Amino acid sequence: MRRLVPLLILAAYLAGGAQAQAQATKTGPSGLPVPRFVSLKSDRVNVRKGPSREHDIAWTFVRAGLPVEIVQEFDNWRRVRDWEGEEGWVFHSLLSGRRTGLVTPWESSSTTPLRADASSDATILAELKPLVLVNVAGCSEGWCEVSANGYDGWVDQTRLFGVYPDETFE
Repeated sequence: MRRLVPLLILAAYLAGGAQAQAQATKTGPSGLPVPRFVSLKSDRVNVRKGPSREHDIAWTFVRAGLPVEIVQEFDNWRRVRDWEGEEGWVFHSLLSGRRTGLVTPWESSSTTPLRADASSDATILAELKPLVLVNVAGCSEGWCEVSANGYDGWVDQTRLFGVYPDETFE
């Protein structure tokens, strides 16, 4: 019996780990993964307290292209989280699959180098201030290829809200 107890504990741990991993990579009713990042299609996007037009408006986004994270889906509604951690419901047609990022919105003064190549010693093309909105073409090996304000280059992936830390995509 003494040998059986550690095996039961190990089995319960492994089952819980598999369940937690399955919860981390869900597929929503849309057939797409949840969570995921998307961007706002319009300069005016109402965020509601619940998944219907009958729910009150909690706030309104006023800038197209902002990245938001979809954390839940219900019918044609998406529960989104912004860079400040606020959550609310947005109708799916107001969101775009286009990937964008906000440069270090959690900082107030330091800049982020936009580099010529995906390397920390590559030439600096520009210094991006916090809250600069960039288009993200793809991310790989800790670097994201971005464009903003007429500049194209590479940014350290950890300096963006709108991509996951180890996410890879083209």
